Amino acid sequence: MKFPRNARMFKGHLDAAPIASVLFCLLIFVMLGTLVYTPGVTINLPPDALGDSPGVDGPVVSIAVDKAGQYYFENQVYRGTDLEKRLADEVQKSSTPLTLVIEADKDLSLEKFGAALKLGKAAGITSFKQAVLPGIFDAPHQQKPR
Repeated sequence: MKFPRNARMFKGHLDAAPIASVLFCLLIFVMLGTLVYTPGVTINLPPDALGDSPGVDGPVVSIAVDKAGQYYFENQVYRGTDLEKRLADEVQKSSTPLTLVIEADKDLSLEKFGAALKLGKAAGITSFKQAVLPGIFDAPHQQKPR
């Protein structure tokens, strides 16, 4: 049985107006997307100056400190003494030693960064790391065989 074929090659001219209108709409969405408010606190991490920021073995507790010295832990704002109690609770819950990762703003003073370290030490944490931005062109680190 033969079916009639109605498919023919397109031999007309291609209109640029529909393509231009789609690209124009896309441009509007991209430009308006940059104006949308993003909730949260902006923390600008410092770049990785040494290029050797290895990961952490074991459980991690992470706090963030903005440039004003405000502490953030588990999406909550804490004062120093309250954060120390909360970190001490986390240390007691954990069966293995914790590592405190401090996500500090690059404009944070050393005094306030040291205060964050003291809070961790007072809570019973002995291992500390500072979160940094990886370099753009850094190769992934190769793990050395043991």
